[in-house]
Amino acid sequence: MIYETNSPEETFALGKALAEKASAGDVFTLNGDLGVGKTVFTQGFGAGLGIKEPINSPTFTILQVYDEGRLPLYHFDVYRIGDPDEMDEIGFEEYVYGDGVTLIEWANLIEDILPKKLTAVTIEKDLSKGLSYRKITVE
Repeated sequence: MIYETNSPEETFALGKALAEKASAGDVFTLNGDLGVGKTVFTQGFGAGLGIKEPINSPTFTILQVYDEGRLPLYHFDVYRIGDPDEMDEIGFEEYVYGDGVTLIEWANLIEDILPKKLTAVTIEKDLSKGLSYRKITVE
C-alpha cells in the first residue's frame, strides 16, 4: 500500500492507525533518509498502542522499551550499529520474537538478521510536492 501525507499530523495518524491493528510478535521495519519523519511516524505508532510517555528515537541507546500500552513496544534505532552481530549483545531476538511489537529504524543495516515475516515501511520526501509531503510505502 502507498500512502501520501502532507503534514506531520497525517504521518502521525498513519503510524497510529497501523499500531491499532498490530498484534504481539509483529515486526515493522522503518526506512528513510534523515528528517523524513520516522520519529513522527513512531510517535503515532506509540499512540496507537496507548503509550502516553514521550517517544524519541533511541539513536544512542539503540533500544527503547515502552511497556505501558496494550502491547509492549520495542523501538530499535540501529543507525549506529557497525555489524549486525552487535544486536546479539542487546538481546535482539528476545524482543523480535517476544510478546510485544517491534519497530526497527534503519532496518536495512541489519537485513541479514531480520525475521522473514515483517511489515516494511519506507518514508520518502518529494520536495516538488511540498516540504511536508511524504510518500509512505507499507508492504
